[in-house]
Amino acid sequence: MKRLFLFVLLTVGSVLTIAAQESLAGKRIGILGDSYVRNHREPIENTWHYKFAKRHGMQYFNYGRNGNCVSIDLKQWGRAMVNRYQEMDDSLDYVVVIAGHNDAARLDSIGADLFREKLTELCDGLIERYPRAQLFFFTPWMRADHDVNAHNFEVVVDCILQVCASRSIPVFDAYHHGNIYAQSDHFRDLFFQNGRRDKAHLNAKGHDRFLPIAEHFIMQYISLDK
Repeated sequence: MKRLFLFVLLTVGSVLTIAAQESLAGKRIGILGDSYVRNHREPIENTWHYKFAKRHGMQYFNYGRNGNCVSIDLKQWGRAMVNRYQEMDDSLDYVVVIAGHNDAARLDSIGADLFREKLTELCDGLIERYPRAQLFFFTPWMRADHDVNAHNFEVVVDCILQVCASRSIPVFDAYHHGNIYAQSDHFRDLFFQNGRRDKAHLNAKGHDRFLPIAEHFIMQYISLDK
């Protein structure tokens, strides 16, 4: 009886997975963010979000810029996301924001209040621009305990969680959960683009590692009737 129950459970799960995958075919997904999205110096095709989109037959739009902030324009790194989200394609079914790292690195000069204000503006703007789309937000990875910006990352992540929760935007808290141990030198040697000297950018193996986690999170919110 237990084996029969397990077989039925696995069969139903497989059917639902296939149905969800078919429901995404041809859908348009836009990824807004910083070098987590642009993938720093490696091909966009190596990223987990590109692989997710292609696995499900989706149309993929990458709006990542290295060094980009949510809250402030920077001469070298371009307009802030709160300003440039309006440059995104008008017709998107899913919008994923992966951001906050560069704001956290500059939070002493930006200030938590300004970051919260601009993050709120970004979230409200995306809701207004894409009322039919499903929105998602991913926070930055954890920082090493000895990093001088560690506390600022916690502040930024808390802001993201609070602002998105107040607007029913699902957030994957990659700072506190997941399988990216960015605080570990040995982990970064294996899974980051520039080894332990790199505290932000996954290499291809790192993206492959995170893909199942991100996919599981996103698929929870995919409606089968779309």
